Amino acid sequence: MALYADLHRHLGGSVVPRILWRYLQRHDSDLVQRFPDYPEFEDFYTRPRNTLDEYLELHTLVESVQTAEALPYFIYRLMRGAYIFENLAYLELRYTPYLRTPAHLSQTQRIDLMAEIVEIVGKASRLNEYPIVTSQILCMHTKLPYEVNRAIVEMAAQFRDYVCGIDVAGGDNHYAERLDEFVELYAHARSLGLNTTGHLYETREGCHPELLPYLMRIGHGIQIPIHYPQLLKQLADQHQCLEMCPTTYFKTGTLEDMNQLKLVFDRCFEAGVDIAICTDNAGLHNVRLPFEYENLLTYDIIGFKELQACQDAAFRHAFAWPYGQRPASLLTDLLKPDEMNGQAANPAIAVPS
Repeated sequence: MALYADLHRHLGGSVVPRILWRYLQRHDSDLVQRFPDYPEFEDFYTRPRNTLDEYLELHTLVESVQTAEALPYFIYRLMRGAYIFENLAYLELRYTPYLRTPAHLSQTQRIDLMAEIVEIVGKASRLNEYPIVTSQILCMHTKLPYEVNRAIVEMAAQFRDYVCGIDVAGGDNHYAERLDEFVELYAHARSLGLNTTGHLYETREGCHPELLPYLMRIGHGIQIPIHYPQLLKQLADQHQCLEMCPTTYFKTGTLEDMNQLKLVFDRCFEAGVDIAICTDNAGLHNVRLPFEYENLLTYDIIGFKELQACQDAAFRHAFAWPYGQRPASLLTDLLKPDEMNGQAANPAIAVPS
């Protein structure tokens, strides 16, 4: 059995349409009133968008229902699907904890409640029934003030048993006016010994080389091999890995044709830059991780040798995977269930240098 690691999955976009639909029905959501029939809702939820900003609006929809009370419901179903249908051995879930707190509260109250959210997600994702090694990446956000983003970094350092790194969400096309701020926050994170990844070079507007020195992995990064291939040697020398999420680029209008990805993979492999294939928002895409690999093979973007290289890279660059390499066989051959759910991994593991 092939085993997979997903390093880039958003909690907000991980809910498959049918499960979200059932939850909304039970809670008499206004969205159900807009779309009384499931096929209409699925089309609305999964159809391609014209821009990244339009695509990210769907996160706002899901964040509003992923309350402290509802998170265990969603996470249980996420873990069940990931184990049974995707053969995941390792999963990093990323999200912004502040956006799961009640919106009517003050900023200070919401910051204080973030710890509860981190603990809920951490406990809900550790299931003996579905023994996947899991950890969280806490996301700062372009729409949140500096004080909140700073608190998110501090929260990540405080909850190392549950958190393996930080990120910034909200679209890399919105960094420019706050670039110095995010550089400072990433530098602070590194000073605290935190692992770092970041949405960067996903869009043409999100190409900010100033952030590259602070990132151990790069969320997406597809614009580097396409438009800035001169940076690839630097990435290879620094052992930085690209978290590639193929379906995303056609859902956001970033790419128009699957064949455009061949240039991305070819240039990265030639330069020695590692690629981890990920799902990003498996629910929004209605796509599971093994299909991402299969789709790339079917379109002749990669071959089986490159497929295995990407699988290996995902485990090697995983922030909380305890061995730093892909498991040779079934995960149960390597770890006992209580060890897997005890999360013996050191969340401070860095990318190999």
